[in-house]
Amino acid sequence: MNTVKEVTQMLVQVTDGNKEVVNSLFPIVYKELRQMAQNQLRHERKGHTINATALVHEAYFKLVDQRSVQWQNRAHFFGIASQAMRRILINYANSRSAQKRGSGAANLTLIDGVDEKIINTEDLIDLDDALKKLETLNERQSKIIEYWFFVGLKHEEIAEVIGMSLPTVRKDWRLARAWLSRELKNKKI
Repeated sequence: MNTVKEVTQMLVQVTDGNKEVVNSLFPIVYKELRQMAQNQLRHERKGHTINATALVHEAYFKLVDQRSVQWQNRAHFFGIASQAMRRILINYANSRSAQKRGSGAANLTLIDGVDEKIINTEDLIDLDDALKKLETLNERQSKIIEYWFFVGLKHEEIAEVIGMSLPTVRKDWRLARAWLSRELKNKKI
């Protein structure tokens, strides 16, 4: 069993260009990456062209191919992984939206606390736009929403990933959710 410290050391080696470590690291982080992907894709429409395995593989290879990232630790890696998965899904939604132009666009599932909500790809794009706007106002709140909706992390896990106290995460979640609600009030999300 690899410790958090060992994973962090492997990530540093990947950053330094050690290609052998890339192959060793993948089986260690795969289970958690797959869980993240499954959280994002849970209850997808039948026949969806992106599955958890494809999302994990695409995100992983985007991550380990980056040269400018200085991996701080395991939590940092998984935080960046969630952003990569979000971008992949948004790119998919944008391409589906361009193909469909709103008629019968694909549905994606986002996790919202206890309830799950299926939204269509155009609404996902609206949510992404709102999150980008929130990021300019409060980056931490934007990350908390991203980790909650797109990754399915609980408040305790988010606190670990971003290095904040649990009460701060809960407070920021409430504020960010209220802001998003106002921002998207004219949308059907």
